[in-house]
Amino acid sequence: MYINRSAGGKLIKMSGTFPVVVVTGARQVGKSTLLEHLFKGRADIVVFDPVIDVENARQDPELFFNNHATPIVLDEIQYAPELIPVIKRRVDKNRSPGQYIITGSQQWGVLNAISESLAGRCAFLDLGSLSLNEISKNHDDRTFISAWLDSPSDFLLSSPGRLPIGETLYKLLWTGWMPEAQFIDQDLVPDFYSAYIRTYIERDVRLLANIADFQLFGRFVRLIAALSGQEINYSQLGRELGVSPKTAGIWVDILVSTFQWFEIPPYSGNTVKRVSGKPKGYISDTGLACVAQAISTPLAIGSHPNMGALFKTAVVGEIRKQISILSPKPNLYHWRSHGGGEVDLILERDGVFYPVEIKSKSNPSRKDTTGISSFRKTYPHLNIEKGLVLGPSERMVQLSDLDYAVPWDSSGL
Repeated sequence: MYINRSAGGKLIKMSGTFPVVVVTGARQVGKSTLLEHLFKGRADIVVFDPVIDVENARQDPELFFNNHATPIVLDEIQYAPELIPVIKRRVDKNRSPGQYIITGSQQWGVLNAISESLAGRCAFLDLGSLSLNEISKNHDDRTFISAWLDSPSDFLLSSPGRLPIGETLYKLLWTGWMPEAQFIDQDLVPDFYSAYIRTYIERDVRLLANIADFQLFGRFVRLIAALSGQEINYSQLGRELGVSPKTAGIWVDILVSTFQWFEIPPYSGNTVKRVSGKPKGYISDTGLACVAQAISTPLAIGSHPNMGALFKTAVVGEIRKQISILSPKPNLYHWRSHGGGEVDLILERDGVFYPVEIKSKSNPSRKDTTGISSFRKTYPHLNIEKGLVLGPSERMVQLSDLDYAVPWDSSGL
């Protein structure tokens, strides 16, 4: 069953403007399905394989392209890197839009080569797993984040409704956001994510790094999943596994390069006060985190010590998905002072800062805005908008003169 993707409209627009469009994202987030839905019958679609040299593309890339008219979809291009120089030469001769639609699941190697060799000739679109809009089958591409960024006052005055998701919070966190996980029996969801982790380690990691002990790397994936939403200390992480901090850092880079982990940089600004300079890391999917931590059922999340971290991971991931279709995307930061002040997420656009706190409780209070207030006091010269406290609340509530509790599953205007 096809789920309408919010990025579809932007992809069509990009392909009508740029000669090459590159769709990136983790395995099984729906890249191939989206391209087949949008381009089937309009373009040749070739799926590459890590073992088989499909149509001798690696051995003779010129002959491969001579036998395929454009437009053409090249799925999982990292398995046929020899095509990139040929694409560059052909695009230099013909800048017509929409010739090559490319997907990739790794940011190292091939995708870096594309970025460097096709600079000015291609556009990148990041596709994540499903968003709340997509799960709720809401076909309005306007999200609450875009509404808030466009006009915070109008957004807050409108008191937006909630998306008709039809699932409990625990069920959403436990099932995760992968398209396939939405259509299988609940009993099989852990098996799906276990197989995903195993396949990811056996295929993608082997292509990226010379890791002798894959069992140890599997332990590393499970450990870092439990640290989602925290500042990562490589020395501590290495000690837990018996590897060096440098190795731990390289392994985190591998997770980032394969879209299994992302990091939010810190905001410091110009201030004499000391603030944290470490990024916060998040696993890409709460379903993966639940399997990695052996959480057996949705209800078990309620009493799990990582409940707050799982919810924070879901909300930060949701906001990243919502801003992925914006152009330009706002900058994302987190902020934490050594005095204890902390803001989970700060969006910056047009010189305006939009603070977000994330609380896994249904009735936030004024106390939950203290981090945002501290941020405002630390940077009085910044243009800081009204703040949001996002949580599993039923409705919007004003918590202070400048801050509001807003359901995390709010709809756009």
